[in-house]
Amino acid sequence: MSASNQPSEPGLAPDMASGSSIDAEEVARFSALAEKWWDPTGDFAPLHRFNPTRLAFIRDQAAIRFGRDIRSRQPFEGLRLLDIGCGGGLLSEPMRRLGFSVTGVDASARNIGTARAHAEPQGLAIDYRCATAEQLEAEGAGPFDVVLNMEVIEHVADPGAYLRTCARLLAPGGLMIVATLNRTLKALALAKVGAEYVLRWLPPGTHDWNKFLKPEEIRGFLAGQSYAVEGPYGVSYAPLSGTWSLSSDTDINYMMTIARPGAD
Repeated sequence: MSASNQPSEPGLAPDMASGSSIDAEEVARFSALAEKWWDPTGDFAPLHRFNPTRLAFIRDQAAIRFGRDIRSRQPFEGLRLLDIGCGGGLLSEPMRRLGFSVTGVDASARNIGTARAHAEPQGLAIDYRCATAEQLEAEGAGPFDVVLNMEVIEHVADPGAYLRTCARLLAPGGLMIVATLNRTLKALALAKVGAEYVLRWLPPGTHDWNKFLKPEEIRGFLAGQSYAVEGPYGVSYAPLSGTWSLSSDTDINYMMTIARPGAD
């Protein structure tokens, strides 16, 4: 359901979804860049370079979890995937091509408009919605076999409550993948100061280092619950080749998996 059909919370622009995890300034920042999502040389160029590594990790983890053969044409046909904070659809589109039934949600109506405009001419049937995880849960959406939570949690107001809401959207036996930034001095120097102010890879102000999360905090948000949390899996950048790859270095970028137990 579009946020335009919902009453906005005080202080939120009319093109923003409502929800307790929303940070209005963060949503406004990314809304202003909405038309640039699919420009591989623009403001989202780092995500375009990062995408092959993210996609391979998601594909491989899902194939292991659900016993699928990645050599088949659409290995994940019959599975439902939720891409939270989907932006312009950089992950939603390839996930649909892999066979998933995809729902992509974003708190910015402008981002959703960009995602729809890019997917429709290609004949990609993706259910894009301007919404939040809290709204999906309230509406009874899902459950989903896979939930993608990629580079989002460091932008929300209450990461613990947000992650627990996302986990509740998982189907029994489902898998969530979280990607974020570690709150280390190395990340402050390279991912914040270096990327935004020296190399100009990202617009200044894209990230708030104080909102970066340590892997043990991700685990702590789900402490005492039945989810199996694995990782962190580091992701490193090779400046000479300009490529990203999985690595043992979790000081800056890392990913984790969160699995819900199967039905009894």
